[in-house]
Amino acid sequence: MKKSIIFAGLDVHKRTIAVALAVLDGNGNGEVREYGQIGNTPEALKRLVRKLDGEAVELRFCYEAGPCGYGIQRQLSAAGYECIVVAPSLIPRKPGDRIKTDRRDALNLARLYRAGELTAVWVPDEAHEAMRDLVRARLAAVRSLRHARQQLSGFLLRHGFHYSRTAWTKMHRRWLAGLRLTQSAHHIVLEDYIQTIEAATARRDRLSRQIEEMLSDWSLAPVVHGLQALRGIALVSAATVIAELGDITRFTSPSQLMAYLGLVPCEQSSGQTRRQGGITKAGNRTARRMLIEAAWSYRFPARIARNQLLCQEQLPKPVRDIAWKAQVRLCGRYRKLTRAGKPPVTVVTAIARELAGFVWAIAGQVSQPAPDRQP
Repeated sequence: MKKSIIFAGLDVHKRTIAVALAVLDGNGNGEVREYGQIGNTPEALKRLVRKLDGEAVELRFCYEAGPCGYGIQRQLSAAGYECIVVAPSLIPRKPGDRIKTDRRDALNLARLYRAGELTAVWVPDEAHEAMRDLVRARLAAVRSLRHARQQLSGFLLRHGFHYSRTAWTKMHRRWLAGLRLTQSAHHIVLEDYIQTIEAATARRDRLSRQIEEMLSDWSLAPVVHGLQALRGIALVSAATVIAELGDITRFTSPSQLMAYLGLVPCEQSSGQTRRQGGITKAGNRTARRMLIEAAWSYRFPARIARNQLLCQEQLPKPVRDIAWKAQVRLCGRYRKLTRAGKPPVTVVTAIARELAGFVWAIAGQVSQPAPDRQP
């Protein structure tokens, strides 16, 4: 009778998958062995599963998160097998290990999976992954626009032109059109930079509209609408945070979400000595940056602006209460830390950490099932 459990470590690449097996028998023992290499195709994976299924009572698979995505996990899960995607940065590694091969990586994954030392990442469904790709495409467009603007500013500065008012407005565009350069080639370069900026701006705006249009078909749309009650978080910012974090209710406490975002201070303590430094910057950097940008708005006194009021009109009262509580606390917190002499960047980081707690509270409130109504 088959009583063993096989833990399969997969080192996934574009064309191949290195496979290693760690066996756990009924006595808690078992070998760790190399299986070999297979092609990275659904058919090859099916053949591997059929062969291993006859050797054990249970199969469990794992592989590192990477550029190949979640296709293997979805295929194995649909077939009824357990498969986790491992966070690469949290895999335990020996300090003196300087040899890295596909075979050794697969063996290490299988061994650590059997020992329970691996940390799994949250795997989104296909709809959520599509929305996240759309959000990341917009972020790429924003970076391209910023780079194009920096190129134009550097070009103008080299030739002695500096615009003293608010840049990238219609008046600024007219000022650019009225510039007179000594060389005709410079006018060609100037016009090329301007056209690049206009194309990047159109791309950013087009993707922003697509996010708004696709939001209604997303299962996490209620959470996105709920986060807009918070000051400094508009629709695109809220969609970006949720697309990167996924289901926030999987975090059991706000402190767990803060640690995941890397907003908690690093610590090196020993004995009676306790040392804390800057934030860990672990986890998702995009979501962390969005919260830090939103935290800057809390340097102003607490108030509900007109556009924020329009967003809150369709939200339930508990969500509006959480948002107002966040304003009162965080605005007061900013003034208190500033009076204590803390640098603005440090203060804003502390505000962003607490803002993550209010994000967690709103997500939990919106995700709660609606109470049954009596007829």
